[in-house]
Amino acid sequence: MDTEGTYDGQAIRAGHVPRPAASPEHPPKPRHAPGGAPGQTPALADWIGTPRPAAEPGVWRYGHTPRAAVEPERTPDRALASGALISFLGCVLVWSLMRNTYIPFWDTPLKLFTPDSWWAANGEPVAKTGGVQAKPIYELLFVAALLYGFGRLGNWRTVWTRLVVARGPVVQALAVVPLAYVTIVLVHNYQLPIRQLVEGFLTFDGDPVANRAVVDTTRTVIDVVLVLAFALLGGVVGLVRRLSGAGGAAEPASADRPHPPAPQAGSEDDPVRWPQLRGAGLGEVADRLEGEAGGGRMNDVDYARIRRAWDSVRVDPSRMRAFADSVRDKGAGACVHPSGDRDLPVRAARHDLLARQVLLGTVEDGVRNPYARRGTSLALDPDVLGTSLLAVGPSGTGKTQRLVRPVVESLALQALAGQAAVVAVGAAGAQLGPDAAYDVVVRIGDPASVYDLDLYGGASDPDEAATLLAEAFVGDVPGIDVRRAATALAQLLGPFRAAYGRFPAVPELRELLDRVPAAFDALRRELAADGAQQSMLRELDARTRQHGAHGDPGPALADRVALLDRPAFAGFFDTTGQGRPFSLRALEHPIRVRVDLPERGHADASRMLARLLLAQFNAAAAARADRSLFAFLAFDDASHTLTAETVRGVQRLRSAHAGVLLTLRSLDDVPEALRMPLLGAVGCRMAFSGVTTWDGKRFAEAWGTEWVETRDVTHRTVFADQPLTRAIHAFRKLVTGKAVTTDAVTVRQVERERWSASDLAHAVPPGHAVLSLTSVKGERAAPLLVRLAGTA
Repeated sequence: MDTEGTYDGQAIRAGHVPRPAASPEHPPKPRHAPGGAPGQTPALADWIGTPRPAAEPGVWRYGHTPRAAVEPERTPDRALASGALISFLGCVLVWSLMRNTYIPFWDTPLKLFTPDSWWAANGEPVAKTGGVQAKPIYELLFVAALLYGFGRLGNWRTVWTRLVVARGPVVQALAVVPLAYVTIVLVHNYQLPIRQLVEGFLTFDGDPVANRAVVDTTRTVIDVVLVLAFALLGGVVGLVRRLSGAGGAAEPASADRPHPPAPQAGSEDDPVRWPQLRGAGLGEVADRLEGEAGGGRMNDVDYARIRRAWDSVRVDPSRMRAFADSVRDKGAGACVHPSGDRDLPVRAARHDLLARQVLLGTVEDGVRNPYARRGTSLALDPDVLGTSLLAVGPSGTGKTQRLVRPVVESLALQALAGQAAVVAVGAAGAQLGPDAAYDVVVRIGDPASVYDLDLYGGASDPDEAATLLAEAFVGDVPGIDVRRAATALAQLLGPFRAAYGRFPAVPELRELLDRVPAAFDALRRELAADGAQQSMLRELDARTRQHGAHGDPGPALADRVALLDRPAFAGFFDTTGQGRPFSLRALEHPIRVRVDLPERGHADASRMLARLLLAQFNAAAAARADRSLFAFLAFDDASHTLTAETVRGVQRLRSAHAGVLLTLRSLDDVPEALRMPLLGAVGCRMAFSGVTTWDGKRFAEAWGTEWVETRDVTHRTVFADQPLTRAIHAFRKLVTGKAVTTDAVTVRQVERERWSASDLAHAVPPGHAVLSLTSVKGERAAPLLVRLAGTA
């Protein structure tokens, strides 16, 4: 089961994962716990069992607690405090009237349901009867009912939470001191019937000293219980633990705090016990995996990878035996990635492989965001990345560290789990992760590079290869028809492949485009020697006739090919089979690739290669026969990379289970005619802090408008007719310095931009971004102001 059909082979040109390695005997030492950041240590069983409820696009589902869709009306603190004070005074008044017998018949229910022999003529209980215990119980219930009723009326619980607890544990502890003192005084004065209730159940003998000792002990116990109750109310225990350091640092409240695992540990539906395997009759295999997890020999990648392998077994039951044998032999190391890796060397972000999410940051708790999303954690997964993401922000805003690397890292982990294939493209030296985190690292222009880049993308059809090259070479040149350029290239690639069985290398292609006589004559002789290549000779003759004609794209193509025919690229783009070229046809396999472009010394060549990679990715992702893996291409800098055809190709990726991540310093790096089509082609748009107003205008147009409620207040001066009223108004104006006015409030619905260009340019704080998401199912998340991870 180590090969479940997608892990066979070694040749890169055939599209297979390179550098296979045997599975290690034990998993690597974990850098941090599954789904957690450094410093957090949830066990694997807890991580697996933590609920992940369905949520809107972009919600970090690990332990997510949904919020209300609409913000509840918040009573002002002053009104809340005044209402609580008035209800408290009303409660004291009713209680005082009851204690002083000003409220008649308040104890009538008690006497209706108790024997008359318990009560004397004056209404007091008869000694040594049940009335001694019944009266304090009834009085205590009556007081409790008063407190409950007036407490609900005055929102005492809300007042305590908002005005006391919210101000910190010290204020909470100090606030209970006067409450405890008043309560104990009332108990000592027999105003609260607690002593009467307890002493009514005591039994006494003839010894006065012993009786007095029992009473004193009882009263002391009552006082201690009251003090402890108020100490718990004031959070004194937590405050002491915090001051002593025993409790550690207090965790901030969060709407996304993980809940305990839903299934009971050891139950039949406990996912750690692999109930799906037991249901299929593989109890021994499930026991082995359960033991691996319990012994700490399984990590989150192992769990996700084996679960993915089991899903493939359910699709093709013929693999079940191989799967069972692999798990019995290797345990958590079964069905390992062809590289032999079971984790990345280091993780820079927090990941949840069960939900296939990476945590990016937290939605700001402000009025600009919908109430249901405020304070929630924001994450990306293949469901939203499948619609592609465009991020725009100036240099230094964190596009690489806070967006590109976490996303690439998440998909690299999913590749280890057999769920994705990822290609990361950036300039040499970009912080996209260590080399050990990738299966293939292509350093174009570096003689020490182990791998090469297939200039033709693994294509065997000359027309297809010509189309990809034309898009990369002259797709950004105004006035040149890409289709004519593709035809010109096909007129050379087809005959060359027919003559030599391969496509031309860069120097050979340059000579053909420049129509060097020696190169043309040699090619013609090879074709003429084979009598069956008459059609290819006609292609070559057609190219000869078109060379130098008006509108011929040959010179422009030759100039672009010359950018690659430099000493720095000697030995690269080899087509003779001597090198190890990487082809994007390998996207059918869970491969991790990083391509380093020579941006510093060869900027034009780097941009051309970036266009070539994007065009090849669009073609390869759409041509995959097996689309079960999520294919992803991430550009650390997509400046001058996009063309009209590649923008259309990006829009078609969502139906091919693929996506791209494009980062730009400004939309000015895209041709003006493609700016709005690009924003329309991607489903996810991200504007970092510091974007210009003209870039913000494009985002504002893409995000559209929404209906909002506005309140217009008009102040009107009051003119009095009566002399006394005028005198009062004059005196008030003399004291306050303001005329007497009335307020007229107008409430209306208006249509406004979700985010204006000015807001995007000036109202987004550093370390923040505005992000809108769309899933492949069509679900949308409105633009959200997000505080990116790592921002203080």
